Amino acid sequence: MIINPILKGFNPDPSICKKGDTYYIAVSTFEWFPGVRVYKSNNLKDWTFAATVLTRTNQLDMYGVPDSGGVWAPSLTYHDDKFWLIYSNMKEHRAFKDVHNYLVTCDEIDGDWSDPVFLNSSGFDPSLFHNEDGKKYMLNLIYDYRNYNPWYGGIAIQEYSVTEQKLMGEKQIIFTGTDLGKTEGPNLFYKDGYYYLVTAEGGTKYEHAVTLARATSIYGPYEVHPENPILSTWSDPRNHIQKAGHADFIQTDSGEWYMTYLMARPIKRKGKSILEERGFCPLGRETSLAKIYWENDWPYVQGGRIAQIEVPAPKISTTEGLEPTIWDGNFSVSELPSEFQTLRVPFNETMGTLSQRPGYLRLIGGESLYSVFQQSLVARRFESLNFTVVTQVEFEPDNFQQMAGITCFYNTKNWISLYISHDDVLGRVIDIMQCEGQVMDWPLKKNKIPLDDGPIYMKVVVTPDKLSFYFSQDNQDWIKINKEVDTYKLSDDYIAKPFTGSVGSAFTGSFIGLHCNDLSGGRKSADFKFFNYIEEDTNE
Repeated sequence: MIINPILKGFNPDPSICKKGDTYYIAVSTFEWFPGVRVYKSNNLKDWTFAATVLTRTNQLDMYGVPDSGGVWAPSLTYHDDKFWLIYSNMKEHRAFKDVHNYLVTCDEIDGDWSDPVFLNSSGFDPSLFHNEDGKKYMLNLIYDYRNYNPWYGGIAIQEYSVTEQKLMGEKQIIFTGTDLGKTEGPNLFYKDGYYYLVTAEGGTKYEHAVTLARATSIYGPYEVHPENPILSTWSDPRNHIQKAGHADFIQTDSGEWYMTYLMARPIKRKGKSILEERGFCPLGRETSLAKIYWENDWPYVQGGRIAQIEVPAPKISTTEGLEPTIWDGNFSVSELPSEFQTLRVPFNETMGTLSQRPGYLRLIGGESLYSVFQQSLVARRFESLNFTVVTQVEFEPDNFQQMAGITCFYNTKNWISLYISHDDVLGRVIDIMQCEGQVMDWPLKKNKIPLDDGPIYMKVVVTPDKLSFYFSQDNQDWIKINKEVDTYKLSDDYIAKPFTGSVGSAFTGSFIGLHCNDLSGGRKSADFKFFNYIEEDTNE
């Protein structure tokens, strides 16, 4: 059996393709760099990290983009003996959707991807379709910013010229959606005389759904599935999987069909019934699979339209998964481990180094955790809500504007940090600061804890209920900080209106990471020896 989700933690908007015996899924990364994470599998059950695609700033310039901007909904295909990736770079999403769409290619998934080809800026969620006649077509949502009109202007298609590296001819609107509304995320595939158009509808929250339509001509007219939507969890608020939508289809060599889609696993607040609220999803939107069967040339989800945790595995000869690369948590490495990403800009010498002090990650003090420009922060996804992270840091701040530590981070306006800084009276101290809905707070106030000389150990314990923070000066005797945070507060459901009054949307997920800040401009550095992420053995 395949156990969902197959990609845990913030891994939304899956796009699936196949080369030989290996399947690949690309997911959105939004403001996190490098852009577009790709995972691979040879049995659809066991997935491991394969590559990041957008590794250069000429491919992905996100300097200053807002929270939840950057890479939206990439589309990965394999055709003509190469990989094709089409993606959006969302510069501003709170009103007009200032977005630019690009195409890059590469012979190998972990190779050096090409410089980007600009396509258009008319809307987001682009995809590329390779027709059987050799022509290629780009699809994307046309965004209508006028709030007196329907929010979305429909799904457009336009031919792409490989030789000229540009779109050609006029774009045509081929689908304006159903009564579910908010039609986006188009993917197109062809089977037995029909073009099948897959879209996401209802919005990417709990009303999310997978809509499917078909036509005998690529330009339509498209007939909507007789039991639309083919997948949604809106009608079953008790289902363990929620927010199911934004899908893509794949056929195995044995002729079986599967659909990959995004979803989320909510946690509930104590005292709240299922009818009062659907819950909160700190892990963000994850990726799952559904098995597909066909009837009257229409695809249906095996087991019904409600998303399932257990899905039948395909009938393929390979049952063992690809061997994953496992990092031991020590910074005795030459490159930043693939678990980590940075915000908006690549890991660089301004931000930090792994070579100045071998065996340590040295972070060089940059702008605040509030900044959307140049932070010195490296972080990895929450993949569970039952885990512990332990790190060791050496840091000798000279003033209160210098700080370094560990953070549970959703975006620049929602996070909590356990950090070392300097107090004019106490000297080197440990403190905690929290940003919730743009509002800053220092819960310990004047009760900062003075520290002895030497390295400091920090620990964060994450459960579905609370985030708890500890420190030690010998890695044996641990002191718990008198401040816990409700885990649900690091979720898009909480951060978006009405809970915090945030402007715009929240589309990512919780991260935990290491940071160093120097608001004086003195570039004071902090050295981290290890980062041990240990999940508890649970059945979540």
